[in-house]
Amino acid sequence: MADEVASKEGGRLELVGVRRAFGAYNALNGIDLAVEPGEFIALLGPSGCGKSTALNCLAGLLDLTGGEIRLAGKRIDDLQPEARGFGMVFQSYALFPHLTVRKNVGFGLAMQGVTGAEANRRIEQALALVRLQGQEDKLPGQLSGGQQQRVAIARAVVIRPPLVLMDEPLSNLDAKLRLEMRAEIRGIHDQIGATTIYVTHDQDEALSLADRIVVMREGAIRQIGTPQDLYERPSHPDVAEFMGFRTRIPGKIVFLNGDRAVVEAGGTRLEAMPAGPLTAGDRVTVVIRPEDLVAEEGTDGIAATVDSIEYRGRAWFGLATGADGARLYFRADRPLARGHAISLKPVAERTLLFRDAA
Repeated sequence: MADEVASKEGGRLELVGVRRAFGAYNALNGIDLAVEPGEFIALLGPSGCGKSTALNCLAGLLDLTGGEIRLAGKRIDDLQPEARGFGMVFQSYALFPHLTVRKNVGFGLAMQGVTGAEANRRIEQALALVRLQGQEDKLPGQLSGGQQQRVAIARAVVIRPPLVLMDEPLSNLDAKLRLEMRAEIRGIHDQIGATTIYVTHDQDEALSLADRIVVMREGAIRQIGTPQDLYERPSHPDVAEFMGFRTRIPGKIVFLNGDRAVVEAGGTRLEAMPAGPLTAGDRVTVVIRPEDLVAEEGTDGIAATVDSIEYRGRAWFGLATGADGARLYFRADRPLARGHAISLKPVAERTLLFRDAA
């Protein structure tokens, strides 16, 4: 099956100084990215960071205002979308409501001039790949959201594209279906061998799916790395925030202690891990994930007052306000009342320090 639906060899994909402006607004500010054949790349970032614009430029739905896009060494940004031969899965599925599943999946083949027995064979293989055998004659409106998304994926891969582009394809599904479809999407990627570029604002999706993650902010790339690299070693405060480091506290380095630093922050002294070269006296931002800022008995942590707390299974997670007004996201092993005074202790080896911009 995998051999039958395998994609054409696409070669290396390169974005070189890619820019896209909308009037005076620069949505992309000189993007440089190289993607190897068969890689699964996630473009991750908040709304308005440029990730969907980058995807639409790759697809040919938006023209560049600067830079180049190359595939296997050949420039393709001057080609029409249909000439690029890419498969695309949209957030809204974009299925034809009046066409059956079979005809929706076969639409791209018809545009390529593939008809008859060959088209039928490839449609059956694509439907088998997404586990939709027996649904061929239904209309999209007769399918669940997850099934409609599978139709959209089948339509994208049936043309055997060198590149599959996915624009937040799971955002319209409920939590259970999102988890199921994550595994489906990665499994399909592994079977067909096409390069996949996947846009998402969900860090869990990016971590679970991608070979490498590209974190974007304000039209630029902040960091590129493996999921483990970005989760454990973000190189920029923006990246750290997007990878779950929700608490940010201003501080000052007191002294360095081996690979750790002692910092004055939140009205106390803490140990933390520098995210780059630091020296005593540097002004820094301390960043901590909620699960690594723990409510404890005693007074040697960050003094705070509980604002809210909720149970998430096995632990409680809450929001507190520090004495200096900082918003502190923490974990507790018991429920705590609003207004309760607490001491919050960060886990030193998972607390990061970033030098403040001058």
